[in-house]
Amino acid sequence: MINTVTFPGLGLEFELNRVAFSVFGHNIYWYGVIIATGFLLAVAFGLWKAPRFGLDPDDIVDAIFYVVPSAIIGARLYYVIFNPSVCYNADGSFSLLRAIAFWDGGLAIYGGVIATVISALIFCKVRKVDFWSGMDITSYGLLIGQLIGRWGNFVNVEAYGSTTTLPWRMCSQSIANELWSKGLLESQEAYQDILDGTLGVHPTFLYESLWNLLGFGLLLLLMKKGRKFNGQMFLSYVIWYGLGRAAIEGLRTDSLYFFGTPIRSSQMLGIVSALVGIGLFVLRLKTAGPASPPLAKGAKPAAEGAENPAPSPAPPEQIPAKPAPEPVEAHPASTADDAPAETAEPPATAEETSKEETDNGGDNH
Repeated sequence: MINTVTFPGLGLEFELNRVAFSVFGHNIYWYGVIIATGFLLAVAFGLWKAPRFGLDPDDIVDAIFYVVPSAIIGARLYYVIFNPSVCYNADGSFSLLRAIAFWDGGLAIYGGVIATVISALIFCKVRKVDFWSGMDITSYGLLIGQLIGRWGNFVNVEAYGSTTTLPWRMCSQSIANELWSKGLLESQEAYQDILDGTLGVHPTFLYESLWNLLGFGLLLLLMKKGRKFNGQMFLSYVIWYGLGRAAIEGLRTDSLYFFGTPIRSSQMLGIVSALVGIGLFVLRLKTAGPASPPLAKGAKPAAEGAENPAPSPAPPEQIPAKPAPEPVEAHPASTADDAPAETAEPPATAEETSKEETDNGGDNH
């Protein structure tokens, strides 16, 4: 399906086809391609920067096989719990395939984050890896994945907000049709205004992508300054993303609601997580102690719970001892009666003098 999306105030127009390409007759969607790209870039960054957080890149690779499947399951499970209608066919019968069809969309980021934290905690406990340092490097991957993944929502023409006349408003016939079907347009005139481009919706996918990009830049600055404690980056991410998501979620028209109440589940979770993150940040700042030092090339990180050992002093440089001078053969003293008559000896040559100094342990230059 091809959608035409315009930004009239910016003079932009896009023809968006959900299908990127086909393999043996099976369609590969842009949504999946974009999510996979974000994932690969997140992994690459994590492997690159892991030693800076005192982590072995091999542990990061091993963790991926546990954490990533858990994150996908958690993201889909969260979405299905708060939007169970996606699990049913048109005739009302339950469909397991529809329940697990995350490739068609329907992944809730907060579900993925919750599952990531739980699976990472178990992995770090078993492998004796510092959990907080692991989540510090993971926070960069989460931001990379989120800021790129939101463009999958753009291709699907979803995750947009309420109507607006702002210069960056987004317009599409599919948007007008969906808003009209949900009863979110006041009149037929508003429907036509969206088609004409004088009225549009908030591109909330773009808001969140830019918010995550800014958060990623701020965490890079914190990395450059150095961590004050293990977990600083992760808790900063929790606070930053929670505040942004709470504000942006209030604009969206496709929010998941908390079990039939008027409370938006992700907005509520964003506020709660930000408050909890602030509390933990202050607590760990006072009690956690200094952060783990960067991992030296070829070294292995210390086991979780072990105190950061002080660097051992370098052994003193061994200075080779001078060889002892060879003993000089003593000549027996001669008596006056035995002493031969004194005869003049010729002066020693330069070669003989040098040899004698060498035999007596003199300095060689």
